[in-house]
This record gives sequence, C-alpha cells and structure tokens, in this order.
Amino acid sequence: MPVPRVRTTSLPGVGIQYDLTTREHRHLSVIAHRDGTRSLNVYRADDPDACAQALHLTADESTALVDALMPAHHSPGVLHTTDLGLVAERIPLGGTSYWNGRLLGDTRMRTATGVSIVAVLRRTGAVPSPGPDFRLAGGDTLIVIGTREGVDAAAAILGRE
Repeated sequence: MPVPRVRTTSLPGVGIQYDLTTREHRHLSVIAHRDGTRSLNVYRADDPDACAQALHLTADESTALVDALMPAHHSPGVLHTTDLGLVAERIPLGGTSYWNGRLLGDTRMRTATGVSIVAVLRRTGAVPSPGPDFRLAGGDTLIVIGTREGVDAAAAILGRE
C-alpha cells in the first residue's frame, strides 16, 4: 500500500496547513497555528472541499492525541527506549516553575540525576545541546536522556514550583 502523501501549505500570519487524503478518499487537514494550538478538520465525503467537523486542540491536547495515535510507549512524554536501558523524554517547564528565568546549570541535572538535557524546545524554535549558561523559560520543553529512574528524578526536579 502506498504511503499517504501530505501536502503542506504555508498560511501567512496563521501557521501551516497539512492536508491528507485517506485510503477511503476522506480529506483531513491539520492547521498548526503559530501559538501552538491545532485545528483538526474532517471534510465531507460527498464534497471534499466542505468541512464537516472542525476540532480545536490546545498544544497539550495535540500531544495527547499524537500519543494515542502512536502508542509505541506507555508514557506520553517518552520518545524512545533502547536496549541499553536509556529513555528520551519531553519534560515541560510550567510557567510558574521555580526554574523560570534561571540558568540550566543551576539545576545540577547531570550531577543530581545522571540525565543529559540534549535540547530545549521553545515557541521560537529548538535549541540543541544547551550549555549551563542557557536561561530557562516557562513554556520550555526539555528533551532529556537517561535511565528511567534518572528521567523520573529530572521530571521531579523540573516540576518544582
């Protein structure tokens, strides 16, 4: 069976629209808004240009939906587990976090938990391999790699309010 093709359209001032036609010839689209929200649109079978249903999802709801569609793991933040016993996970930093505005090095993450913070995701983009002088901000999502125990400990530290 051929892989479905996704058409991407830039929507200036709004975001990006992704269109897909399913095997059953149903038209779906997802609009990734610049503010992190998503709109999931399902079009009528008899008129693929007429939207039959539109769902508006927050960023967290979108993440939960992706996790439901791709249940390759049991934790919604887990990205990948290897035979080496390492886990990569997304850990969100809340807006009221104790770490908001503090330096990454202040967390003493590697010393305290053994995990590595390999990237920070922000609305403005990804920051790979952030150094200890990187300033954290509420709304950041940290990508951490370590043992399951270490990642759980990191999540507890980063969850501090």
